[in-house]
Amino acid sequence: MAKPPSISGQRSGSSSPPRDRRNSQHGVLERAAPRLATTIRAAGFWSAIAMPILYFPLLATGLSSSVDGVLFLCLVVGHLLALYVGHAHRR
Repeated sequence: MAKPPSISGQRSGSSSPPRDRRNSQHGVLERAAPRLATTIRAAGFWSAIAMPILYFPLLATGLSSSVDGVLFLCLVVGHLLALYVGHAHRR
């Protein structure tokens, strides 16, 4: 009687994403600014680390005016952008 193939045997070589998929995810910045890609990723990484410090004074004074609310939303969007750009730093 034949034994059915195991699941671990079927997935042995597919643990990492295909090569072209990895290149398309991390190659956009390298294609747009090949000489500055490392510097931009490092700046995004360290900005994402330092930006939460800016939340404290804004939240301590309160978000009572619309200007404070817009400033807070811009800070959150900037933080998310820094996280996205810097996530591949030193990989």
